[in-house]
Amino acid sequence: MSVTAKYLLNLFERPTEPVFVPKGQNEVFDIPVEYLTDRFKPLGQAFIDRMRGKAKKIPLKKITLPDLSIPMELGRREFFSLFDPHHRTLAAKLIDIFAGIKDLEEFQSAVVYARDRLNPYLYIYALSVVIYHRPDTKDLNLPPLVTVFPEKFVNEIFFIKAKEVLALLEVKEREPIVIPVNYTASDLDLEQRVAYFREDLGINHHHWVWHLIYPTVVTDQSSIVDKDRRGELFYYMHQQILARYNMERFCNYLPRVTRFLDWRKPIEEGYFPKLDTLVASQNWPSRSANTQLSNINRNNGRTRVDIQDLERWRDRILEAIERGAVINKSGKFVDLSEPGGIDILGNLIESSSLSINRKIYGDLHNQGHNVISLCHDPDGKYLEPAAVMSDTATAMRDPIFYRWHSFINYLFQEYKNTLPSYTKEQLAFPGVKVTSIEVQTDGASTKAKNKLITFWQQTDIDLSLGMDFEKSEPVFARITRLQHKPFSYKIEVENTGSAGKGTCRIFMAPKFDETGEMLLFRELKDFFVELDKFTVDLKTGKNTITRKSDLSSVTISLDKIFKKNPSAEDQDCGCGWPQNMLLCKGTPEGYACQLFVMISDYKGDEVEQKNEGERKSQCYNAVSYCGKRDKLYPDKRPMGFPFDRQPRTRAETIQQFLTENMMLLPVTVYHKSKVFQPGVIPDITPPEDEFS
Repeated sequence: MSVTAKYLLNLFERPTEPVFVPKGQNEVFDIPVEYLTDRFKPLGQAFIDRMRGKAKKIPLKKITLPDLSIPMELGRREFFSLFDPHHRTLAAKLIDIFAGIKDLEEFQSAVVYARDRLNPYLYIYALSVVIYHRPDTKDLNLPPLVTVFPEKFVNEIFFIKAKEVLALLEVKEREPIVIPVNYTASDLDLEQRVAYFREDLGINHHHWVWHLIYPTVVTDQSSIVDKDRRGELFYYMHQQILARYNMERFCNYLPRVTRFLDWRKPIEEGYFPKLDTLVASQNWPSRSANTQLSNINRNNGRTRVDIQDLERWRDRILEAIERGAVINKSGKFVDLSEPGGIDILGNLIESSSLSINRKIYGDLHNQGHNVISLCHDPDGKYLEPAAVMSDTATAMRDPIFYRWHSFINYLFQEYKNTLPSYTKEQLAFPGVKVTSIEVQTDGASTKAKNKLITFWQQTDIDLSLGMDFEKSEPVFARITRLQHKPFSYKIEVENTGSAGKGTCRIFMAPKFDETGEMLLFRELKDFFVELDKFTVDLKTGKNTITRKSDLSSVTISLDKIFKKNPSAEDQDCGCGWPQNMLLCKGTPEGYACQLFVMISDYKGDEVEQKNEGERKSQCYNAVSYCGKRDKLYPDKRPMGFPFDRQPRTRAETIQQFLTENMMLLPVTVYHKSKVFQPGVIPDITPPEDEFS
């Protein structure tokens, strides 16, 4: 990693503070006077020298300055939304400007020049996308968004207290500012029972980074959007979010998410985010219960969408699914047959710039977000910005996100239901039999096997880098998040065939629905949450497979992300489900789940990668949800296999669905409603019997 590339990270610090103010390790870009904005340019070189003080100068290459007139259409203090078509156009233009600069030193000069002229939300988004995708910067470990824009993650009271702390107390005298677990509503709102999930910092961070790696913008840089199985991954990642959320709801005695189907009826759920903003001129808007959706006409007609547009696009998509083919831009039918059909559909529904025909099938997913986020002020009469559904970093906080995505998932399931069920032969692995499974919580007695435990744990995060125009000293927020005791799997496999490889697939699902009834497989398949997937070597005879939970193929560790100067081993691209949220919350009396293990034949799973011998990327964690950077998706099977299709005839229950290379294990998740301080390893274990 070049020194030039590392200096780019300074641009993420204090995003509304001018670029001529020292950042990083008391470093400052050596900008010429012409880089100053009109506000400061008359003050000249003496002003620059005074502001930089004794900071180390970072040299800049002299370049032809980029034309930023189009991105500058969005004001410095306005909100930015990727779901707004006009804003998306501005972002695409800025990405094209940045990505089109091939020389790293010229790129650095251009982004330094642009920083003080552009809307910070738009700037950080475009800069992040380009850094993730440029060959000379893609290995940079970008700071988590919570440290750049903390106002998207913590409540407004934090900033009031933080200013007080910075003004009055020395660093050694400061205590972390505690952020309550629930601060957006009282217990009178039943949805507040799962606010800890919706407002979890790591979950929202994952959603933001995923959409950086898989952006929707229409850009000249096709490689930024056109990635292997991108549309399918959009479907699967969001389907898994829904499965996890529904299990969480069951743990909190709530029903599954109700699909948001009728857009002419009011939205029952209200949401009051209690989020401040340090960039825009207004706070994040609220939505009262029973707010009605309306046609949108904003930005002098540049942001315009009618409810009827959404309905027309929905009907055309459903018609295409029923027909089994979509119409491309040339007017020809393209089959939605597998394996590529789900990918075509995903890019069409979202819709990304890869949509096969946006003129006919529209922009359903994105405009749904847009219409919902502006329902409080659809025509801009009150000059209110869009609400949290307008931002990929905040959308998952709102209960309506899950209802909207439940509808989006319904479209995908309608398509999946048209595909033939897997036969026993397609599911089986001849000669391979799973003979036993055990799950063991770390530190627990063997008598407490197959029992998992969750609790609350605090963690401290330094948010000073997002506190513009304040002292450059640490100020910590103490958040409380769901956590679980680490555990491990032990899987016994009998192989009567020759030695070879298999793929171990581990899922978990609830045992009962919200009414306490057993779930039939036709429904149950949609509740399975992927916990892990990895390759195993199988010798002839008995095989014992062990695997620790923190090696999961779907998760990343937030503790590593929040380290100020992570080591090479700790670096991570940020995309992935947070490790602390791997398990559902469970209940004090024990929540009944079922763990599913399958060993599939690697010959049917293997993907031949090019240049596999290259240095391992920091973005090879959480591949199930995020893929492999610059590689093919590392599993040839459909995402969610074997639960992505309706069961075969006479497989009404999960037991009837199983083949010899699969096994189901009853597991119980216990929740201890106790809060542990940062770094404390709790001395709690599951009960050794069901009556403890």
